Amino acid sequence: MRTGKLSVNEIKIKNRQMIYQHIRAHGPVSKQDIVVALQLSLPTVTQNLEYLKEHGLIDDSQQIKNTGGRNATAYTYIKDAKQAMGVYISAHHMNVVALDLAGGVLGQMRRRVKFNLDDDAYLKEMGEAVEKVKEEAGITDEGLLGVGISVPGLVSGDGSRVVYGKTLDFTGKTKEEIAKYIPYKIRLFHDSHAAGRIVAWHDDKVQVAFYISLSNSIGGAIIMNNKLFGGVEYKGGELGHMTIVPEGGEKCYCGKYGCLDTVCKTEKLDWYTDGNLEEYFQKLKDGDDTAVKLWDEYLENLSTAIHNMRMIFAVDVILGGYVGKYIGEYMDELRKRVDAKNPFGDKAEDYLYMSEYEGEECSAGAAIFFVEEFMDGI
Repeated sequence: MRTGKLSVNEIKIKNRQMIYQHIRAHGPVSKQDIVVALQLSLPTVTQNLEYLKEHGLIDDSQQIKNTGGRNATAYTYIKDAKQAMGVYISAHHMNVVALDLAGGVLGQMRRRVKFNLDDDAYLKEMGEAVEKVKEEAGITDEGLLGVGISVPGLVSGDGSRVVYGKTLDFTGKTKEEIAKYIPYKIRLFHDSHAAGRIVAWHDDKVQVAFYISLSNSIGGAIIMNNKLFGGVEYKGGELGHMTIVPEGGEKCYCGKYGCLDTVCKTEKLDWYTDGNLEEYFQKLKDGDDTAVKLWDEYLENLSTAIHNMRMIFAVDVILGGYVGKYIGEYMDELRKRVDAKNPFGDKAEDYLYMSEYEGEECSAGAAIFFVEEFMDGI
């Protein structure tokens, strides 16, 4: 472990990153604002501002009005200086999203297509979807930082290979095989970890929380100190394999019985509408008896999982994924069920809420990795 002092070059890089991040978080700011806030010398700040401007990362075309003297130059960061893209592939869908440096969505696409990594046509469709979103978002090859691919399985630490893909039987697949028709920098991500990453990144107030992804499979992510905590070999947060039905439960793809995944995956609802989740929720809204019965069972099982997470971690719980996109108007009922299980009197309205990315967390989280990597390398 390194314990020595930083080199002169490392100090320069650290100062540059601090200045850029300060502008990103507080802009528009003046040069003097930066000097005071970061306790850096004026020459150091000036030199780094020139570097950032030269590389097209900040803008100085505006001014901050002063009441007692000459207006100061206002520095802001350029959100679309670079872009990143994310892809989420699940059992029946393919999601693609393009983000700017602020995490803002520049373009997106969702296609209903059956997962099959052994089908060349499927791989081509993935590549075509990436190119289409890239073109519509106006992203150039030079501006694209990379394409993250979020998958329903555990991946290696370097994001190059699927190490556990029993969900859809694709263990061992590499990023080269999956991204055969995506000619950019590629990295694979575990879907729920990617989702947890964007939730934490999007809101720095989320310091400690548990994210639950409600999609074709159930996953989770632990957020600690506004960072993703993966645990040993990135296996942390796998609440999908928490036993919810200890007796008489369905067999899970993991080989065990009664896992949360078997009772809260999307299929438990949209089988009734031939895989169309939007249509299912419309039927639920219309009071369809079968839809209502399915939802009652779903909420009861989900409330048990949320209660367990609250008892273990005593942190905020954030819901996302495909079902999370539609759950908004049913949150009061879900919170009531969670409250009924809590022995301490905690109110779920104070700690249980929805993700702001409305079902795009997995693809957005895969993209945001490249934004973080870029910012760390400035």
